[in-house]
Amino acid sequence: MGPLEDAPSLSVETSMYRPLAVLRVLLLLNAVGLFVYRGLTAARGPWSNTHHPTAAVLVLVALAVWTGVTVWAYDQPARRRTSLLVLDLLVALGAILVSPLVKGPFLQATLPGFWVVGAVLAWAVHWRWPGGALAAVAVAVADLSIRSRVTTVQYGNLLLVLLCGLIVGYASGLLKEMATVRDRAQREAAEARERARLARVVHDGVLQVLALVQRRGAELGGEVAELGRLAADQEVALRALVQRPADDSPTGSEDLAGALSRLGSARVTVAVPGPPVVLPAGVVREVVAAVGACLDNVRTHVGEDAAAWVAVEDRGDHVVVSVRDDGPGIPPGRLEAARAEGRLGVAESVQGRVHDLGGSTDLLTAPGQGTEWEITLPLPPTDRSARPTGT
Repeated sequence: MGPLEDAPSLSVETSMYRPLAVLRVLLLLNAVGLFVYRGLTAARGPWSNTHHPTAAVLVLVALAVWTGVTVWAYDQPARRRTSLLVLDLLVALGAILVSPLVKGPFLQATLPGFWVVGAVLAWAVHWRWPGGALAAVAVAVADLSIRSRVTTVQYGNLLLVLLCGLIVGYASGLLKEMATVRDRAQREAAEARERARLARVVHDGVLQVLALVQRRGAELGGEVAELGRLAADQEVALRALVQRPADDSPTGSEDLAGALSRLGSARVTVAVPGPPVVLPAGVVREVVAAVGACLDNVRTHVGEDAAAWVAVEDRGDHVVVSVRDDGPGIPPGRLEAARAEGRLGVAESVQGRVHDLGGSTDLLTAPGQGTEWEITLPLPPTDRSARPTGT
């Protein structure tokens, strides 16, 4: 799942964990209330149903502290890690298993009671119905292991916990899918509106100028005619760009190494791994465009005959593409100054493209020591499992 797909899922989780935090607090108060009520109304005198009342109170205090921790931790995606969910379930299981030690071996209800449902629902929200089912089964096994016999009431309670895990897990998965589809539709609508706006701007300005240059070049002839021909080519390319639908992205897969190899020339050396580096075709197109922008910068700022080197490394879980030249390098602060002046060539053609793919860029340069761009792209697990790797 890429970064754009992760965002709506995390948003759904956050919206579900917040009411779950309220439920945890209510279930804790219920557990404490039942413990006090049963202790005070025990048939053989107050607390006669509990072998170690002090230990039971300490366990409830620990559950209260852990409830506070989970309310705080689950509220932020950055803290919502696998270790937190595993520890949450272990605390619930521990509270169940310690119940016969503090209440006695013939207990009718565990000390935490339905408080353990909080951990089951946390797993269901994060890992959908498989997670909810797994956590519910773990709770059921722990509960059954401490009982000498199981009544119909206890069986019904465990079944209810299992159904809660399954239903909430299914609802979580459904809401995440709906949120992803909704966000994708909103992005596509926004892209379509922006494309229409840019098409109007380009048509009213740039395309008119290019058409004028084309006509005047044909009229004047000579070197100006060549300029007019280039303007005509750019006009056609620009019209195709602004008229292309927002969802017109290549489907299927393509070999990144092979696509970058086609950029090689007498002045551009391309080094690629032996095995193919298979990626979605749309990703390959954007990476090739970013590398092309780097090579254009070499021609513009170093010289038409400047040498450049392109290298591709498949590192298993990510791909690194580097573009290097032996020019004078980029002075410190030059890119920031260009961005401040409104010249966004590097920012959009290289960094913007890579960022949209979920990757990162590193610029290694110093005066007199050339320039090297490193483009790092994470590989989805499905791509890693489906293709060979190499160096």
